[in-house]
This record gives sequence, C-alpha cells and structure tokens, in this order.
Amino acid sequence: MSNNKIKVGISSCLLGDEVRFNGGHTQSKYCTNVLSRYFEFIKYCPEVSAGFSTPRPTMRLYGNPTASKLVIKGHENQDLSDKLIEPSKKHLEKTNDLCGYILMKKSPSCGMFRVKVYQQNGHAHQTMRNGLFAELLMQTYPALPVEEEGRLNDKALRENFIMRVYAYSNFMKYVQNSEKYGDIIKFHSRYKYMLMAHSQQEYRYLGKLLANSHNQNYEEIKTEYLSRFMRAIQTSPKRRNHINVLQHLFGYLKKHINSDVKIDILNVIEQYRKHEVNLITPLTLLKHYFKQFGSDYLNSQYYLQPYPSELGLQNEI
Repeated sequence: MSNNKIKVGISSCLLGDEVRFNGGHTQSKYCTNVLSRYFEFIKYCPEVSAGFSTPRPTMRLYGNPTASKLVIKGHENQDLSDKLIEPSKKHLEKTNDLCGYILMKKSPSCGMFRVKVYQQNGHAHQTMRNGLFAELLMQTYPALPVEEEGRLNDKALRENFIMRVYAYSNFMKYVQNSEKYGDIIKFHSRYKYMLMAHSQQEYRYLGKLLANSHNQNYEEIKTEYLSRFMRAIQTSPKRRNHINVLQHLFGYLKKHINSDVKIDILNVIEQYRKHEVNLITPLTLLKHYFKQFGSDYLNSQYYLQPYPSELGLQNEI
C-alpha cells in the first residue's frame, strides 16, 4: 500500500513532534493510527522552520484582524510575520505535489478558523481569522483540500475532507499532467453522480464548460475546472441530494430486476431517507446488482466508492 499513499501535508505537532510553544505536542491518533495507512504525511511546523525556539514565549496575532502581525506576547512592537512567512513560502514551493493538508486548530500560524487577534488593551477582537501559514497555504493552492484536525471528529466533515483528498489526487494523477482532452472528459464522467449529489447546477455548468472548450487553452480549462469542481464538493451533500442520486442509479436497474427486488431497493432508500440506515446500506445493495447488470460506466462511478472502503466512512453518514 505504501506506493499508493497520497501525499498530505500536516502540522508536525499532530504527528507527535514536540514542537508546540510549551515543548509538547497534540498528537492526533486518527491521523497516526488510521490515516497514515492511506496518506504519506509531509510534516511541517512553520514556527520551528522560522527558527523560533522550543519551548518559546507565547506568540499571537496582534492588531487589525484583516492585517494582523505575528508577535511575542509583551513585545507587540516587533513584527515577526515575515520571519515566519518567508521559509513557509519556500516549503510550499517544494511541496507542490500535496493533495491535502491537515492543520492544527487555533494556532496563530496553522489555525484555519477561529484564531484570536489581540488588541492593544490585551483583549481579543470579536472578529477572528486564520493563521498566517494557513492563509498562505490556501492562497498558494486555492483548490487544495485543507482541514483542521479538530474538525475531523465530525463524521460528515471527516468524510467530506477525505473524499476531496482522493478526488484532488485523481485529478492530479489522471488530468493535470495530461495533454489529452479525453482525460478530463473521463474524469468528469466518472464524477458525475458525486457532483450531482453536491450540486446539479455545478455539474451542468462544468459539463458546458468542457463541451465548449475545444478551441480554448487547455491549461486554462483545467485550472478553471479544478477550481469549480473542488469548490462544488467542498461541503457535505444534504440527505435529499443523496436520495436523488440513489434513485437515478436505481433507474438503470429497472429493466433487469424483478418487482420484488425493486421493492427491496426502494425500501432501503426510504430507510435511508428516514435516518434508519446509513448511506453504505443502499450503496452496497446497488453495487451488488450493478456487478450483475451494470455497465462499465456505472461501475466506474466514484460516487459508489470515492475512497478505500476500509475507511468505513460511508457507514457514518
């Protein structure tokens, strides 16, 4: 499996490195015990890379939330932002093959959300922001799946993030370095039902983009497609959207299965609608009959298996 692992960036402290301001770590057991079997983690600590000591004085963001600076508590006149940003830029240039990133929450460098910005009176602004490295990361690679480790405790957010990492990896593997227009068409086709579950409107837009792009710059088309595609799948689909897709997929079987089987499948979809079963149940049933009666087109849909089934993520949504 090691040769097939996807490269994903991660805050060093989440892998157990003692690089926190207090000399400790915040090891994520889910990352080290589960995701490490599928991801090749590329660890990085912006503060250590910048040369700050471990342990070190408390660092925080200071000033205006829209243009804050990194300072040491009690030394607010000294702006350390550039000292952190410059080595981080070099790091990101060398790691342009990452397919996702997991960040440490609330950190003035790595926090993706809810990072406090302090005022001259010592109190934090009500408005929060992302950390300096997190901001640089998302500006440098705007389509890259990025998530805070703490949010991976939420089952829906965890499933969505891992799905996006695999989708991004598939695009990089099969489309990004290809000059064949057919490869992006194939990618779009295989992600049809995944896109429909997230946004039918965006699925139609991307289809028109590709249909009308034969005489346009292919590199520009790939960039726009990836940006729109990753934005479309950034949030978890609503249950009714999944049901709509399940019913679409069921439609392919109508001519091949008897009435009793039809009733069984529709009953399971209805159970999913009522929150009585999770998504894996109707998907497993559909995949069973697709093996007998489905086409290569159906069986190649990433919606049916967007990531290794061993992760068990569809058991939780």
